[in-house]
Amino acid sequence: MSTDFTNITESASLYDHLEEKSTLELLTDINREDHKVADAVEVVIPAIADLVDDILPRMERGGRVFYIGAGTSGRLGVLDASEIPPTYGMPPTLFIGLIAGGDYALRHPVENAEDIADQAWADMSAYDISEADSVIGIAASGTTPYVLGGLREANRRGLVTGGITSNPGSPIALTAKHPIVTIVGPEYVTGSSRMKSGTAQKMVLNMISSSLMIHMGRVEGNRMVDMQLSNKKLVERGTRMLMDYYGWSHDRAQAELLEAHSVRAVMDKHPK
Repeated sequence: MSTDFTNITESASLYDHLEEKSTLELLTDINREDHKVADAVEVVIPAIADLVDDILPRMERGGRVFYIGAGTSGRLGVLDASEIPPTYGMPPTLFIGLIAGGDYALRHPVENAEDIADQAWADMSAYDISEADSVIGIAASGTTPYVLGGLREANRRGLVTGGITSNPGSPIALTAKHPIVTIVGPEYVTGSSRMKSGTAQKMVLNMISSSLMIHMGRVEGNRMVDMQLSNKKLVERGTRMLMDYYGWSHDRAQAELLEAHSVRAVMDKHPK
């Protein structure tokens, strides 16, 4: 694999002798570095917007978003995908997170799983892929074969592809139709891309999925009106949404909510 690019994620930390630092010094240093992440994400907002706007019309005609990654990157994709159903009341088949090594790899390292270049497409093929689908590869290094192979095959088949990486000029940045390159700099612990790079990935994934769900009509005003009422906290949140929206008492709002089973259903029943 070509390495004709500056591998920032493997560059030496700007700090040294970490083992000699106090806890307060360590935390202060890490926080100082974390401040750089939001700035790095801000730079790539236009690229994120282009990706979202390319995915949206496909999603509106039934397309899905696949996140593919290995290790921390894969776990973050699975995390973002898994939060869509409870937050927006969408089926778990709309955003699908795939990690090299399968679900076992969510909790355990799976040796060499990320090095199998054709495995991501094999994993996606179980979902009857169509041209309406989109694939977002996540890899801090920008070199992960699992991700790169999946993006190349998706490109070949005409899917929308995005790539989230921290290394400009990396193979994934050059392969994805929509590269999103968050240049966060060297990690505090050299090579530990679960730190700043992982934080940047989490931010970008939140932006992509949240923007798509808002465009898909899953938010009213600023309210998650389709969230699943799966615990007491969420029932209370929905109750307070209705209290604020209608000026109802707590008892009436909660009774209406429990009868209708969603905030949206109550709002449809009582249009303002």
